[in-house]
Formats: sequence, structure tokens, C-alpha cells
Amino acid sequence: MIKKRMLMIVLGLLLITGCSSSNEPANELKAEAKTETAAAKTKQKQKSLPNVKILATGGTIAGADKSKTSTTNYRAGAVGVDALIEAVPEMQDIANISGEQIANIGSQNMTNETLLKLSKRANELLASDDVDGIVVTHGTDTLEETAYFLNLVIKSDKPIVVVGSMRPSTAIGADGPSNLYNAVKVAASKEAKGKGTLVVLNDRIASARYVTKTNTTTPDTFKSEEMGNIGVIAEDIYIFNEITKKHTKETDFDISKIDKLPQVDIIYGYQSDGRYLFDAAQKAGAKGIVFAGSGNGSISDAAKKGAIAAVEKGMAVVRSSRTKNGVVTPSQELEKKKLLASNSLNPEKSRILLMLALTKTNDPAKIQKYFNEY
Repeated sequence: MIKKRMLMIVLGLLLITGCSSSNEPANELKAEAKTETAAAKTKQKQKSLPNVKILATGGTIAGADKSKTSTTNYRAGAVGVDALIEAVPEMQDIANISGEQIANIGSQNMTNETLLKLSKRANELLASDDVDGIVVTHGTDTLEETAYFLNLVIKSDKPIVVVGSMRPSTAIGADGPSNLYNAVKVAASKEAKGKGTLVVLNDRIASARYVTKTNTTTPDTFKSEEMGNIGVIAEDIYIFNEITKKHTKETDFDISKIDKLPQVDIIYGYQSDGRYLFDAAQKAGAKGIVFAGSGNGSISDAAKKGAIAAVEKGMAVVRSSRTKNGVVTPSQELEKKKLLASNSLNPEKSRILLMLALTKTNDPAKIQKYFNEY
């Protein structure tokens, strides 16, 4: 009886040991299967998400300073595109993100050469099936000029969004991460397709054609005062305005064949101004001049002499307004002298359009048509 009980205990121990050792490989297989399943799900999720490319050019959004309270004294372009992406990991939930550094400068140092480099690269990427949208990070000082340039030369319906920030990445309450997240959300959306180049800051979606910087330092500086924004971001994207001006694929400008843009200068109108600035621009090699006149593009008699002389020397002269709002209307008297009107474009955007127009024509009538349609 005792021997029988001992035999039963030994058999039981053997069974327990055998079961335990046999389960170890099974548990390992289950763990591996779970890992493979998770990886497959992640891969499937990535495959279903749109691909957004971030082209970085520097600016405050990539700025940094030792002090967390500094919002005006910092070094622009101190942070690279990889760090910008890593700082907002939530973007990976809405798109497959990759980045490329085009430049790393304050936007006051943006040049025609960098504009061409950026826009050519953007067109190249948008032509690829592997890219569904582009975000351009940019300093705010000249952001509207770059955005409008892209609005005129990009040859794709895919979304392209320009974004910046008013506070550096190291500041308390930095607006860059939120702006960048929203920009990626817009660039990844179907709603932004065919809308031209968009500008996203402070939860607002604006057309590059209409938006302008209105304040030196505050986060709500970018506004489309006369025409209005085209949408807002309140977790979801809400588009409520359409763009009526021609843009992107509808324009005549093909920059793939352009290696250099003509020099166009801006001359500011003021009391007691004269013609000498027009003469200086012509001597410096300018091919066109934008005159930022008072009111409805008004130009003094003295400055008018300089403008007419510039036209007679083969230059294009466009009247805009220093007021930044409203339409500069044609003048029969000035039209006879071939002084053109900017329509509703402010001086800095008028310069962008005039540069591109001069790559196509010197005919004042055709240039005026561009200003009316674009």
C-alpha cells in the first residue's frame, strides 16, 4: 500500500514537471505571435495613414534660448527638423512623417535662391505617389511671401501648408508644437486638397493669397482681415470659404526652368518723397518696382516722375498700398503712363507676383491681367 502511494506521488511529480517544461516553448511562441501581430497592426496602420513630408527652413518655430521666459531674444533656426518631429510624437497618429532640412535661417534672410530651392523640391515631392501632402516650417517675418510664392508655382492639387510660431521652442507656452500638429493634420486631410497653399497658425486656416502678419509679437498675428480665413481647427478641420483667385496648377509659372528671379524692389510712399529712389533702383539693376503708396495707391507728383521715367527705361511699376487692406483701383491717367495696379495684393506679395510675371512677359497689359486674376 505504501509502495503504491509512493509510485502515485512520483508519477504526479513527473507529470507536473513535464507539463511545466512543455508549456515554456508554448508561452514563448504565444509571446512571439503577439509581437508579430502588434507589428503587423502597426504596419497596417502606417500603410493606411497619409504620408506627409516636413520641409524645414528654420525660423522661430525652430528657435531656442537658455531662458524659458524669453520670447523675443532667441536664436532662430537653432533646432533641426528631426527634433521638431520628435517634439510632437502625436503627429505619428495622423500621418507617416518624414523631414528634410532645406535651410535653417530666420525668415528675414530668405532669398530668391532659397525660394527656388524650396519650391522645386516641393514640386518634386508632390509629384511622387509616396507623398500625400507637405508642411513647410518657416519664420513668421516673411512667411506670407514664401507662402504666396508657393501658391503661384506649385503644380499639384495635394495640400501644401506653411506653418510657423511666434514663440521659440524653449519658451513657456510655445505655440510651435500645436501649430505644427495642426499643420500636419491639414496637410494630411482631404479637405485641404485643391485649396492652394495654406497657412496654419493659432488654430486658423488661411489662404496664402489673403493672409498677412499684423502684429510684431503676439500669437494671433496672422489674419486675413479683408477676405477672411478659409477655415478653423477645433480638433476637426472646418473649411467654410473657397478660393476664387487662380493658384498652383492654374497659373502660368513653371519654375522648373527658372534658375534666377528678376530683381524687384519696393519703394515706400510718404510725404515729401521724390524720384531719386526710382532712379537708384534702376541703377541697381531692378527690372520692376512696387510702389507702396498711401491710401488707394496714391503717388505724389514728384514720385510719379520717377515712376514714369522707370517705365520709359523698360521697367514694370506696380502701385500697391501701405494700408495693407482694400483694393488699389486702376487709374485712367496712370494706366496711360503704364503704371499698373496691384488689385488687393499688399506690397510684399505684389513683389512676389511681379518677379514671376517678369519671367513670362514685359507687356504691361499681360502683367496687369496677372494681378487681376492671381
